[in-house]
Amino acid sequence: MRLLLVEDDAHVAGALAAILARHGFEVVHARSGEEALQALLPAGKEPFGVVLLDLGLPDQDGYEVCGKIRKRTATPVIMVTARADVRSRIHGLNLGADDYVVKPYDTGELLARIHAVSRRTTSGDAPPVGADSALALGPVRIELPTRRVTVDGTDVQLTRKEFDLLALLAQRPGVVFRREQIISEVWRTSWEGTGRTLEVHVASLRSKLRMPALIETVRGVGYRLVVPPALQGP
Repeated sequence: MRLLLVEDDAHVAGALAAILARHGFEVVHARSGEEALQALLPAGKEPFGVVLLDLGLPDQDGYEVCGKIRKRTATPVIMVTARADVRSRIHGLNLGADDYVVKPYDTGELLARIHAVSRRTTSGDAPPVGADSALALGPVRIELPTRRVTVDGTDVQLTRKEFDLLALLAQRPGVVFRREQIISEVWRTSWEGTGRTLEVHVASLRSKLRMPALIETVRGVGYRLVVPPALQGP
């Protein structure tokens, strides 16, 4: 798999590229946001399987680069940064990042996330539910075939995993989905490290839908989708 490593620190990039190469990746190193964007769609080259994107770049912020990447290609983006606060994670996912890894990280963890993102992408974007119609939950409408979500008729832009998570919970409103079950069905992995990513995706969904009470946390168990009576249709 070809992998684009966007990292301005030559020492960090060199060490990481060597590790990735030992695990079978063909690494292309970009030292700035502009280099990364120029490397994305080279003529006659196999497309990248994953982009590892540092946020502290010399020419432009990594968030801005992520937004530009998402407009050009659906290549999975994993943000790799020291910004550990939840707001930064949510902002990155809202811009279209597929995952978010905080420095310092374990190399095994990073490799696991790369493979997990790659599997999710190559396995297609089908929603985790088998229905072929739409789900209506109060003002929220989820169109499964087109992967479109609207609230009161207004489109809400979700990432692939945000949509899959919402569609999974929406197929059985009121039923508690265990964290392990969600991770297995949406992320298609049993790796425990995905749990933090799940929390960030839930927070992002609540923010984008502007309905914090729609997804309820069941402490120690998981999550369920609840439509308050005041928001239910007649």
